Amino acid sequence: MTVVPLVDEGLGNSAYLVDLDDGRALVVDVSVDLRASTAAVERRGLTVAFAADTHLHADFLSGARRLAASQGSEILASAAGHREFGHRGLRDGDEVDLGGLRLRALGTPGHTHEHLSYLLLDGAHPVGVFTGGSLIVGAAARTDLVSPDRTETLARAQYASLRRLMNLPDDVAVWPTHGAGSFCSAPPGADRVSTIGRERATNPLLQVASEDAFVKDLLGSLGSFPPYFLRLPEINRRGPAVFDYAPSLRPVDASALRSMDVELVDVRPTDDFAAGHIPGALSIPLRPAFASWLGWLAADDRPLIVVRRPDQDAEEIAWQAAKIGYNLVGELNGGMDAWGGQTVRTRLIGPGDVGGAILDVRQDSEFHAGHLPHAQHIELGSLADRADEVRREPLVVMCGHGERAMSAASLLERAGHQDLAVLTGGAEDWAVATGHRLEAG
Repeated sequence: MTVVPLVDEGLGNSAYLVDLDDGRALVVDVSVDLRASTAAVERRGLTVAFAADTHLHADFLSGARRLAASQGSEILASAAGHREFGHRGLRDGDEVDLGGLRLRALGTPGHTHEHLSYLLLDGAHPVGVFTGGSLIVGAAARTDLVSPDRTETLARAQYASLRRLMNLPDDVAVWPTHGAGSFCSAPPGADRVSTIGRERATNPLLQVASEDAFVKDLLGSLGSFPPYFLRLPEINRRGPAVFDYAPSLRPVDASALRSMDVELVDVRPTDDFAAGHIPGALSIPLRPAFASWLGWLAADDRPLIVVRRPDQDAEEIAWQAAKIGYNLVGELNGGMDAWGGQTVRTRLIGPGDVGGAILDVRQDSEFHAGHLPHAQHIELGSLADRADEVRREPLVVMCGHGERAMSAASLLERAGHQDLAVLTGGAEDWAVATGHRLEAG
């Protein structure tokens, strides 16, 4: 029996492939982008017999239905999720015979109301537990994705769920879905897996003195999240569409594009976007976090057309969008070289050249950990609705490295702001370049 984590660095999540040592496999919490799991299965010559979901995911579309259609996999999921497609609905204590191993469902509500963890047993011995969005490395996942009026109730359920998991032996492996980089409230850190004993000793939320203290600490740690998190659980409940083809980007000629009512998403690196871009284009550079920012910033009710460099992988762009339920209708045929129309430039500056008004678009936790004196702070995710609050130009826009700042600049340009510059670096780079100290809080 081998457990293989399949890490999506961009979404901050891990799916898991369990080689059952008989030519079959179990996968847990796999997204609709099956490329990594398919490669792992094919390398081992396996068939996916079971596809389990720990909860109704908010940050990606489940790939369980695709596996059921392509490999005949049996879908395992919580009966309390009321999914509208074929699956085996499990309740607390139910067990699934994996052929020598067993999978026991543990009711662990909190992150969602119908959340299950799955305890993997070899005979009577618990080997590990797939904890989804319940117990995660160094924390527990957020409880505010169902509805505001249920957030505290779910936080109290999360407290009880974590206490229940602490009844497992110390050597039981912990295989969570959410990890560093996830907007489901995973803390930073390189570790994706853990053990019950390690979490018991080091997880701050397991050190609190009472349920009330746990709720206060958990809810106090919640940051913002992309709006598509509120849409995907229902899509996953009804059942994501099943398709047997790779998503692609249809070429659209510049002449046709000029007459179309679409949103342009420019995925080129910040240097390329700064050197010249189509007026009104939204900059979301292609990188591991592309999907999250696409779902946060791009319209979900308009066709999206991509502008990319020739060396950027069109299939990767399409898959990143597909796993959060976005359908990119095409791309500018020939890229910027074929545009032939008006372009806009955005100035780039180094850390030693910052002056005047500053807008910092990092997340709250990043800003409060250290920022430039007198910097205005508006998170990138809320900037489109708050552009009228931004100080007048000239303005330097900054984040941690420059990608989010360029996205912010493109949003501000849409809103009529001019004389913008983007910092090619972050707060620490400025402190080193100038010898000045950052402010905290």
